Amino acid sequence: MEPNEIKALVSLLDDHDEEVSLHVEKEIKSLGDKAIPFLENHWENSPLNPPLQRKLEELIHELQFNDFRGGLIDWKENRVHDLLEGMWHIARYQHPELEFQAVQKDINQIYFDSWLQLRDDLHPIDIVKALNHVFFDKHQFTANTKNFHSPSNSLINQVLESKRGNPISLCVIYLLIAQRLGLPIYGVNLPSLFILTYKSEQTQFYINVFNKGLIFQRKDIDTYLKQMKLEQKETFYEPCTNLEIIRRSLLNLMYSFKKNAENEKVDELRYIYERLEI
Repeated sequence: MEPNEIKALVSLLDDHDEEVSLHVEKEIKSLGDKAIPFLENHWENSPLNPPLQRKLEELIHELQFNDFRGGLIDWKENRVHDLLEGMWHIARYQHPELEFQAVQKDINQIYFDSWLQLRDDLHPIDIVKALNHVFFDKHQFTANTKNFHSPSNSLINQVLESKRGNPISLCVIYLLIAQRLGLPIYGVNLPSLFILTYKSEQTQFYINVFNKGLIFQRKDIDTYLKQMKLEQKETFYEPCTNLEIIRRSLLNLMYSFKKNAENEKVDELRYIYERLEI
């Protein structure tokens, strides 16, 4: 459909004939996200018509949500290897117009700074210390303990901008850099605390990115699980998948919205979460 045709179609949304109006809505929904700019423009030009503006807002949100849902499901089915893309899709729930290249650019800068710090002869512990220096000292990432339950902590674009995040968002950024450097670093889905592990044939240890990249050992996880009164499971010690990381990120975002009493958003994200079953 040509732009002029879409514009004309949108103008019929407030037609007094309800049958016409419903038919127009159906046609607009079939167009998908390409109708959004026309809906937004019509909203801006209808300040004296609150009922129409509400209808436009609902349509825009539905189209954006459908695009968000379709993007994440397509990611799961076809590009689950690309963790950055998965995190970008989550961020688009709150920032629908966010460009992937904008997030990628920030990651590229941290990667380049990290690459400059590494040498082939470094011990794994020293490699992590070098990454910690770039991540926490040069780029000044830190735990957002003051506003721990803010939704922004789960949105990678906002974490990259503010340098504040929760355990999983900080771990994901750190992980993306490490894996691009070819390091055997992976996510570990520990209850109530997402961490990383450096795992090679020669050694394995763990990294708490939420605590300034603290390095610790398996016995420390044993102690943590005992304190939490949780059964020791091998999954609490071993690498998890990208899909598990994305699902946990969605859970964190759902919990943040629940704390803010934004129940409609919780329901929408739960709908997506259930469709990303492992």
